[in-house]
Amino acid sequence: MNQEAFPRGCSGLRITGTMPAEERHHHHHAAAAEESHPHRPLVLERADKPPPQNFKTLLCKHAKSHCSCTPQKVRSKILGFIPILRWLPRYQLRDWILGDLMSGLIVGILLVPQSIAYSLLASQDPIYGLYTSFFASFIYAILGTSRHTSVGIFAVLCLLMGQVVERELALAGYPPELSSSSSSSRVNTSSDLFSELIANSSAGAVCDRSCYAITVGATVTFTAGVYQVLMGIFQVGFVSVYLSDSLLSGFATGASLTILTSQIKYLLGLRIPRAQGWFTLFKTWAAIFSHLGQTNICDLVTSLVCLAVLIPTKEINDRFKSKLKAPIPFELFVVIIATVASHFGHFNTEYDSGVAGTIPTGFMPPQLPLWSLIPNIAVDAFSIAIVGFAITVSLSEMFAKKHGYTVDANQEMYAIGFCNILPAFFRCFTTSAALTKTLVKESTGCQTQVSGLVSALVLLLVLLVIAPLFYSLQKCVLAVIIVVNLRGALRKFLDIPQLWRVNRIDAGIWLVTMTTSALVNTELGLLVGVLVSAFCVLARTQRTPVQQLGRASDREHYEVCANYLDLQTHNGAPVFRYTSPIYYANQSLFKKSLYKSVGLDPVREKAARLKESKKKLAAEAKGSRKDDKEKAATVNLMMEANPKASCLVLDCSGVQFVDTAGVNALKEVRKDYAEVGVSVVLAQCNANVRDALERGGFSAGNQPNDTGFFTIDDAVDFAQNLPVSNGNHEV
Repeated sequence: MNQEAFPRGCSGLRITGTMPAEERHHHHHAAAAEESHPHRPLVLERADKPPPQNFKTLLCKHAKSHCSCTPQKVRSKILGFIPILRWLPRYQLRDWILGDLMSGLIVGILLVPQSIAYSLLASQDPIYGLYTSFFASFIYAILGTSRHTSVGIFAVLCLLMGQVVERELALAGYPPELSSSSSSSRVNTSSDLFSELIANSSAGAVCDRSCYAITVGATVTFTAGVYQVLMGIFQVGFVSVYLSDSLLSGFATGASLTILTSQIKYLLGLRIPRAQGWFTLFKTWAAIFSHLGQTNICDLVTSLVCLAVLIPTKEINDRFKSKLKAPIPFELFVVIIATVASHFGHFNTEYDSGVAGTIPTGFMPPQLPLWSLIPNIAVDAFSIAIVGFAITVSLSEMFAKKHGYTVDANQEMYAIGFCNILPAFFRCFTTSAALTKTLVKESTGCQTQVSGLVSALVLLLVLLVIAPLFYSLQKCVLAVIIVVNLRGALRKFLDIPQLWRVNRIDAGIWLVTMTTSALVNTELGLLVGVLVSAFCVLARTQRTPVQQLGRASDREHYEVCANYLDLQTHNGAPVFRYTSPIYYANQSLFKKSLYKSVGLDPVREKAARLKESKKKLAAEAKGSRKDDKEKAATVNLMMEANPKASCLVLDCSGVQFVDTAGVNALKEVRKDYAEVGVSVVLAQCNANVRDALERGGFSAGNQPNDTGFFTIDDAVDFAQNLPVSNGNHEV
């Protein structure tokens, strides 16, 4: 049997010349010392494992720890569920109040025009956007664990909400909102649904289009909030880690393209229905081009003027934010000036320009969600709940890490859940954390959620006194505010080259998620992004190659030969490494990669030997010398093409776990190689892998350390001292 190393040796190996006399003398004494003191492998004794507990014991222990009631536990639970009770008594009034007042006032002022604008995106009346921002700011200040996060209306959630609302309005028989008179229409609504709407509405009034729209929105919001609270109860806050930054960024950018497209009709003053279903981007642009001749010149001019004002001023705010004590609220100035111009210019009556309409003051009486609608919107509410929670937790953790404190992901789930459940009874729609307003809070000196309470007071003042003054505000101005605030998401396109250079897999996830969200369907884009991310993780474990290792010349350290120079291989015992789990999905690929790296497929080798043996027997039976010579030449050629060592060492330090299929794969590898005269030895298996190998019956019982050596050197020394075999016969 040829005991040379496998043909796939290390690149860049140095070939030394004749050894000097002094080194030969030293080497002779070292060899003599090795013979007198043979190498002893490292042996570690496993720690005793705690005895397994049965289900009844575990259940009793869990119930005792969670169901016991002591004053300390009650206090801890209350303070954990209502964080404001924990930090408000320790509030540093002199140091923090000025920053909180400033940031709360600025954010509250910014929320007024944005709340009215994003109501348009969610297919709701402006008053409901103000309600939503008020309740969200107030509730999160009480229940949230982040000091800086601003919770309120978020563009992507408004888009998702608006799609559901428009779909349910169409199913209920309400006509598209093509003119101001259509909002009071009710057509072909089923009798049961109509009765429930009358029962829910105040004073038994007929529920018009606007009433049914907010009923749908509140029902979706309530259902999404229930999902979020349930996820908090079952401690599944960890799900946010499966939504990577590239996935969320791609989803937000794709949704931003859809939002931009949906606002073009308001910029042009076109009255076309919102596209439904898949490929809404193409449907919307097709409708815009087909109705382009109906553009309202007044709305177009107003839109261009507002864009010309807001885009440069927003850039000024961004460029000089480090020098400005607070961002200048140009949006509010534009809204005030546009409202005054529209009122005195009679844009609505003279030029048929769409306006916000009547915005009542005060609060409406509470209203129950439409229970019969929940089955229709349950799936939509789940996707909204996941997106809202993921955005909130991501922003909370980002700013907590930046400022040196921690947030509780599950408590954030409770907080954002109740920010949806409770306001749903007061005609509000879905909320989450918003990046732009959170950045404004941080940059203006926010210290705690007292700033959120200040923002809520600003919105309360608007709701009680100022709201009716926005009657003449044009919808095209609201659309301009939405479009201008999409700049940050749309700028992500400029980051694609850098993302591609850093990590092509993340760039691919971003592109797939963005493309699907924008061109096909927004909710589908999120699902596709999650699936693509999962497949990428699986692909990484399946495409991991087996690589040959070499030893550093001056210490017991092994690295991949293809990555480093001057590494030395061991004759007769090459070392290979695999750096992924071995489980059912990749066990066959692991074997193929190992056979390829070793340069010897034992299954094919065994089949070739069996075939040659049969040929030899047949030739002997015929007595043909010519055939014998040809067979011998064939066998010699095969042996030269696949020179083999007596043993190979598999470094399992990168194998996190093995399942039953993985154990069976390792057993098959050892068995197949043994049949062609090659032993397989494992090294550096972690404790979990060792346990799995023992349970799976990997130990053959005929050699020490059947489940692996603790060091590669121990495994190599053992392999080099094995008797050389040829098939089942030792040499």
